[in-house]
Amino acid sequence: MGDSKVDAEALQRIPLFTGLSPDDADSVLQVGQRTSYRSAELLGERGQIGDAMYLMLAGTAEVDVGGRFHTLTQGDFFGEMALIAAKKRMATVKAVEPVLALKIHADDFQSFLLEHPTVAVAMLKALVERLREVEERVDAWMGSG
Repeated sequence: MGDSKVDAEALQRIPLFTGLSPDDADSVLQVGQRTSYRSAELLGERGQIGDAMYLMLAGTAEVDVGGRFHTLTQGDFFGEMALIAAKKRMATVKAVEPVLALKIHADDFQSFLLEHPTVAVAMLKALVERLREVEERVDAWMGSG
């Protein structure tokens, strides 16, 4: 179920993983477990400590961020920052219809990074790029720079 090439391409669209080669993206996917959720089942709840990232493989889920709702479908993701630093979740995510997701636990992922330093370096580069973009936006917004 699911095409690993499609899954790897979806993973590479996640900002944290944009710099990964297809082979590295495929290696990251091997760290995860395919997990099924029934309709109305929670994938994550606001206020819980996030310890995993989820990549949607099939189905539909709804995200509730303090009363603002949006939909997640195949190729969408959430919880990627939990791979690096555990924090309380900012949203509740619930399956609208049966969902198949790739769940990557932070502990498994951090062990994986120790064995794959090139992936860690690619992720650091992607994070620095994102920080630069945010800094530029803040500078423009504040009228400086």
